[in-house]
Amino acid sequence: MKIKIIAVGKIKKDWIDQGIKEYLKRLNNLEIIEIKDSNKHQEAEKIISVIKPHEKLIVLSEEGTLFTSVELAHLIENEMFFSFVFAIGSAEGISQKLKDSADKIFSLSKMTFPHEIARLLLVEQIYRANTIINNQKYHK
Repeated sequence: MKIKIIAVGKIKKDWIDQGIKEYLKRLNNLEIIEIKDSNKHQEAEKIISVIKPHEKLIVLSEEGTLFTSVELAHLIENEMFFSFVFAIGSAEGISQKLKDSADKIFSLSKMTFPHEIARLLLVEQIYRANTIINNQKYHK
């Protein structure tokens, strides 16, 4: 199973970039694709254009469903024959068209985070889900 994150914009803060790189060293099934920020409608078109038929699109939005780390691990484990694509929008947010195209709308929290921090949090949660699936000690 492959997991992709499609994120609008680049990481500008070194400490966030270092954190993401640290988790990426531990995850051989995660790919991050960055797309240029423009407006949320053009960003949605670009994200939709790279989704393949066997991939499940999960859009991150603060009004989405909240999952615990264990629930996220179960979701990934139970649908391992699919590849997951998580989409993180820009500071403008996510267009309704992209939300309508999504298989799931997922929220990291009821709080609002800058998209760079949301990316770091998502990468960490994917790593945590991976350790839960593999019965490793990271998740407590």
